[in-house]
Amino acid sequence: MANLVTKAVKSYDNLMLKADPRVSDWFLMSSPVPSLLVCIAYFVLIPLGPTLMGDRKPLDLRRILLFFNLGMVGLSTYIFCEFLLSGWAAGYSFGCQPVDYSTSPQALRMARVCWLFYISKFVELFDTLFFVLRKKFSQVSFLHVFHHGIMPISWWFGVKFAPGGFGTFHALLNSFIHLMMYTYYGLAALGPSFQKYLWWKRYMTTMQITQFILVVIHSSQLLFIDCNYPMTFVYWIGAYAVIFLVMFINFYRKAYQSSTKNKVIHENGHIKNHTQNNNASKKHS
Repeated sequence: MANLVTKAVKSYDNLMLKADPRVSDWFLMSSPVPSLLVCIAYFVLIPLGPTLMGDRKPLDLRRILLFFNLGMVGLSTYIFCEFLLSGWAAGYSFGCQPVDYSTSPQALRMARVCWLFYISKFVELFDTLFFVLRKKFSQVSFLHVFHHGIMPISWWFGVKFAPGGFGTFHALLNSFIHLMMYTYYGLAALGPSFQKYLWWKRYMTTMQITQFILVVIHSSQLLFIDCNYPMTFVYWIGAYAVIFLVMFINFYRKAYQSSTKNKVIHENGHIKNHTQNNNASKKHS
């Protein structure tokens, strides 16, 4: 047992030798333990939400949600613009794009936005907390919890070892999706009078599916070309995209195609009953 612990510590130390020294003293970046503990606590506590809320009334958080979602729109917009200005609209290649580990202003700008994207994944955990406090337990699906729960620890490693380059393409797309998503949530928080502006809900899921398709296509390039970018992250990003592509397609099918089918059945049944009633009326007249 002691030998296993010694080997694990040595392997960890050797791994940390490959870390980016520029981020070593940034907040939460000295060790993966805090991020890992937050993720574990999230996975443990969130399933207890219905029990902890018990017979309590749902909390009215409309004002809090309005300001939270407005803030997240601003944060997501800023992150999206920074990913563009520090790389994707400033010379990055959509093919092979190595990480720039230099201390140039452009390279440091990209590293900083990667770190901010990582920090934003902790803030997004409040989405689930708000669902629980409002007793919107149907929103706390496996897809939602799994997606939110693995992002902080995943991105700790991304920032620690590869803050920039090829792997930030999915973060660029994700930040755009999130600015759209929090715009939707913000409108929803304004109350029933704004429901007419929320007709595009299903298109949000379509955009998320499109996002993962693009990430799968983008990631798969490095399976066929040589590139000075850590392949471990390519495999992880690609696998992540495939898993969530399947899960979001399944969600879309259940949430929208099933509801459309039920609507058609209901309307056909209504027409059929209406026709039968008319025929019966004619027969008795």
